[in-house]
Amino acid sequence: MLTDSFGRVHSYLRISLTERCNLRCLYCMPDEGVELTPALHLLSSEEILRLARLFVSAGVDKIRLTGGEPTLRKDLVRLVASLSALPGLASIGITTNGLTLGRQLAALRSAGLTHLNISLDTLRPDRFVTLTRRQGHARVLASIQEAIAQGYDPVKVNVVVMRGVNDDEIADFVEMTRHAPINVRFIEYMPFDGNVWSDKKMVTYREMRGAVEAEFGPLEPILSPAGEVARNFRCQGFTGSVSFITSMTKAFCSDCNRLRLMADGNLKVCLFGANEVSLRDAMREGASEEDLAAVISAAVYRKKAAHAGMFELAATANRAMVKIGG
Repeated sequence: MLTDSFGRVHSYLRISLTERCNLRCLYCMPDEGVELTPALHLLSSEEILRLARLFVSAGVDKIRLTGGEPTLRKDLVRLVASLSALPGLASIGITTNGLTLGRQLAALRSAGLTHLNISLDTLRPDRFVTLTRRQGHARVLASIQEAIAQGYDPVKVNVVVMRGVNDDEIADFVEMTRHAPINVRFIEYMPFDGNVWSDKKMVTYREMRGAVEAEFGPLEPILSPAGEVARNFRCQGFTGSVSFITSMTKAFCSDCNRLRLMADGNLKVCLFGANEVSLRDAMREGASEEDLAAVISAAVYRKKAAHAGMFELAATANRAMVKIGG
């Protein structure tokens, strides 16, 4: 069910819980905002759990909850607890902006949350307001510290690097890993609808790594598992680690094991692919588990060998990132 025509087995499912977000990040949400899907057309908790159960029974062993901002979902803790109880699921993570995470983190930890990614693109409070169009920088930093205190190791910090915007902070982010179990993940700027992508604003993996090594010396490679999207390293003597996500300049399509279930119930087999299939509609029309498996299997089998190049992607219609799920 989860093997495509190129033999790639998909064991990682990302589930977007909501299209809503309490930030307005420039690279994620268009200036004019997005038209939210009416609540009745979003997956219910029962539908999410039904689909998750089906995917896990077919071989998914890792689920990541995304958004929008997943901590805005009122039943998040209950969902995490229900998902973590699925037989065969080894890992359940969340990608969050950290703004309201701190007050929920202990409950999420108890519910079974195993992995944590916090998005933060600047260490400067004034720049945070410019990038996110909102206040709250101190709360995000506090959430990172609370995650460390709760025992998450590593705490992953996602940083979208943009030329002339925050590329002067690369060394400052790496410094966070010196004494703390933090994995800073530098991400190449990617094109999505409404984010006014330009290759001139994109800082490449080669440039980012060069900036790190110029400041801290040669990076020590860390052995990564198959399907890992990041190139992982450690500065000599540092507690934490540094990673680079190279979607634009060094794509990792040949090892891709990821599928995305969006908040409206559409299955997306490639982050940059336009093709989607509605599992919500199939369920609400009375599909059995076998029917759903057939729909999923057909979609996965049609997955392309690789996504297009960055310039073609920039010219191709896709959803805004906030509606796909981080």
